[in-house]
Amino acid sequence: MPVDRTTWQTLKDGLEASGVTLVAVSKTQSAEAVKVLYDYGQRDFGENYVQELVQKRPLLPDDVRWHFIGHLQTNKVKLIVPFVYMVHGVDSLRLLQAIDRQAGMAGRHVSCLLQMHIAREESKFGLDEAELEALLEETGNDRGLSNVRIRGLMGMASLTDDEGLVREEFRGLNGLFERLRTGRFAGVPDFDTLSMGMSGDYRIAVAEGSGMVRIGSLLFGPRGG
Repeated sequence: MPVDRTTWQTLKDGLEASGVTLVAVSKTQSAEAVKVLYDYGQRDFGENYVQELVQKRPLLPDDVRWHFIGHLQTNKVKLIVPFVYMVHGVDSLRLLQAIDRQAGMAGRHVSCLLQMHIAREESKFGLDEAELEALLEETGNDRGLSNVRIRGLMGMASLTDDEGLVREEFRGLNGLFERLRTGRFAGVPDFDTLSMGMSGDYRIAVAEGSGMVRIGSLLFGPRGG
């Protein structure tokens, strides 16, 4: 079950005081559990699996802002683009182009975050800086893609008890975000989001400049609970 309203409110208020958006990670949670947090006032929810999101969405109010935070396959883009608020984890030009194409067909614009690989684990998805530069050169920032908005960057730190390493990874990503925001994307007001930090490391992420955190277990309990 989700946490009580007071616990949620305390967490949300603390994050908002730092200018940070709370995305409640609702993967594997029932629509009823999501509705509890919605009734508290939570509007941003993150899902990892396309089919689960497609099934859950009609059961909840239309003003939920759905964030797709999992690894998105290009052949499933069309299933979520008509309603998704933001796609996190865009890690290739091919995926960005697929989102742009489907968004055009749906007559809407879709916000996207480019996923950077900052962790030591090889299993994490994401771009390195050279791949990011190549992608941006291909798109001309986002001018060549009329139906997507590149809103910023996201990244996941190493899964480790070494807080110094986690802090270093987050600090590096924030540095890259700031260089882009004041350089290549200077004058682009939509480039405004740095998403990093989850239940176990969000405090470090916020201290290192995160503007959006993705929190699941602190709100819903252990996965599946």
